[in-house]
Amino acid sequence: MTSTGEPITLDRCRLAPKVLLHDHLDGGLRPSTVLDLARADGYRRLPADTADSLARWFATAADSGSLDRYLETFEHTVGVMQTAPALERVARECVEDLWADGVVYAEVRFAPEQHLERGLSLDEVVEAVLRGVDEGQRQAERDGRPIIVRVLVTAMRHAARSREIADLAVAYRDRGVVGFDIAGAEAGNPPSRHLDAFEYLRAQCAHFTIHAGEAFGLPSIHEAVAFCGTDRLGHGVRVMDDVTIPDGARPGDPEFADARLGRVAAYVRDKRIPLELCPSSNVQTGAVASLADHPFDVLAALRFRVTVNTDNRLMSDTTMSREFMVLHDQFGYGWTDFERFTVNAMKSAFLGFPERLRIIDDVVKPGFAVLRG
Repeated sequence: MTSTGEPITLDRCRLAPKVLLHDHLDGGLRPSTVLDLARADGYRRLPADTADSLARWFATAADSGSLDRYLETFEHTVGVMQTAPALERVARECVEDLWADGVVYAEVRFAPEQHLERGLSLDEVVEAVLRGVDEGQRQAERDGRPIIVRVLVTAMRHAARSREIADLAVAYRDRGVVGFDIAGAEAGNPPSRHLDAFEYLRAQCAHFTIHAGEAFGLPSIHEAVAFCGTDRLGHGVRVMDDVTIPDGARPGDPEFADARLGRVAAYVRDKRIPLELCPSSNVQTGAVASLADHPFDVLAALRFRVTVNTDNRLMSDTTMSREFMVLHDQFGYGWTDFERFTVNAMKSAFLGFPERLRIIDDVVKPGFAVLRG
């Protein structure tokens, strides 16, 4: 851990060139946009009628310690994202908000199958989101500070449309979609249920990540890496179930050198399978008991490929800059640490290698050099 250079503050964190791999489109709406879209579409089930009160409701409702209850909050955001104009607006504003927070590259995911209630087809949903993303990127370019945003299409793990969604990932992969994901309640819905989708994606040389090791334990991670062949792990915090740390030992203690990894944990680390860790969200969903108990520091010290992510900016009332501050306050991380985590993320992005290298060399490293002073 380091703390050299300019002091770590929220404002300074906003200046850092950040890379975001795990962010849900339907989990990042502006509260004012939720209200606008609800009024326009006649959606009458919102639990609050002002932007401030709605923001408080989402944050409070999501802070339950249960993934299943956390997921219930999405009823309202998905409920107002059922038309092409609504999807375009949400996607454009997502890019704008990430840009304002200093993100330079992001992969934003959403489940097309959840946006069909008003008659849109799967293709129309994807195309609307891509139009919004493109508009946001063009505006950033005009403002003189480009951002690159790509899309992941997500299949709901409790449903049976993963093969269809995998088809979308392949069909649109040259138009802004860079990968596939499965999400939703883990318990009772193992990733191997969707093995046909993953086999198809591997045959097509397409990228995918899998939500695993969030609410469910090591078996979910084992299936994701051993049976499905995932490129990354969405969350993956429960890989700690396969790590043995001497009692009371913390990174930096002599005893910490005696930490032992089981077969699954060693495989994840040795294969450099990225962990899409989301500190604030992981506490809210009960994946970890508290920020003090979050294994981020342990996993980083053991040289897992850890990355910092937001998950759901609305529900967790967070941004990438705030997640940096959470980690700084909890573990004392400095600019050099954040640069390492950011390079980890850029190395792990589903973007072509030359572009990843360009962003690391021309954007990320110079940006953190300035912050270090």
